[in-house]
Amino acid sequence: MAKQKRKFNDLGLGTKNDVGGYRALNKDGTFNVKKINVPFFERLNFFHSLITMSWSRFFGCILLGYFVINTVFASIYTLIGVENLTGIEAANGFDEFMEGFFFSAQTITTLGYGRVAPMGYPANIVAAIESMLGLLGFALATGVLYGRFSRPSSKIRYSQHAVIAPYQQINGFMFRVTNPQNNQLLEMEVQINLAMQRDNSELRDFFALDLERKYVAFMPYMWTIVHPISESSPLFKMSPGDLAKKDAEFIIAIKAFDESSSQTVYSRSSYKADEIKWGEKFVYTVKRENDGLTIDVGKIDTTEKATLNP
Repeated sequence: MAKQKRKFNDLGLGTKNDVGGYRALNKDGTFNVKKINVPFFERLNFFHSLITMSWSRFFGCILLGYFVINTVFASIYTLIGVENLTGIEAANGFDEFMEGFFFSAQTITTLGYGRVAPMGYPANIVAAIESMLGLLGFALATGVLYGRFSRPSSKIRYSQHAVIAPYQQINGFMFRVTNPQNNQLLEMEVQINLAMQRDNSELRDFFALDLERKYVAFMPYMWTIVHPISESSPLFKMSPGDLAKKDAEFIIAIKAFDESSSQTVYSRSSYKADEIKWGEKFVYTVKRENDGLTIDVGKIDTTEKATLNP
């Protein structure tokens, strides 16, 4: 085999491959790492959790917190006696609690309809504390909401499989990416690193793969990223069985400038040996319509048979 071009011995992912089939980078770009024996308070990161969780979970947390806080203060108003609240109309204990709950909801939002008002020091002290916590709480919630909207993120979509397909007089490792949204990504740059286990060893090496094109100024279309399998490539004369035996993983990192947010965004993904189709190529997805071009994003994964070059 020709001399393999090596630029990195480690990407920060560790050179030891203890378990066959281990994946360093998940398809969604998250690292396949679990940390244990970390003290609880060192592990907590509320801001990161709140801005990275799904929107449904985020609003669920907001609603749950709103309900819990009002329940706590409604219980306090009930314990100190609803007779300390003017305008209460309750026939039993449950009605008293619900009146306290709705008064708490009005106080924490500083809304205050005026029918119910605190009377005496205990009720006024609790209401004053609750209104202050309400102002702080909604200010924090607004900041987190803004952080979610302003957080730079990329929706770059990858093909589910990569392919080994004919490329000029040789073959090439290829996969597709596209931006399904209407925002424009500029100055896109891609890096591919190949992790492979050494022969008769638990250690693995990382190879920086040369690309046909690692940079594009604009990407309004679908981009097929190609690594030519020349004699200098670590993939030269390798078979599907060789990649599986070496537990090969192609680690993808993309950087681009998002025109809508004026921020740099990043995207990551990976392909394992069993996610590569040999002897297939991606179908053409562009067609001209009404003096313009149409890109069929639904065909990003569509391939057809192709004869590999010897």
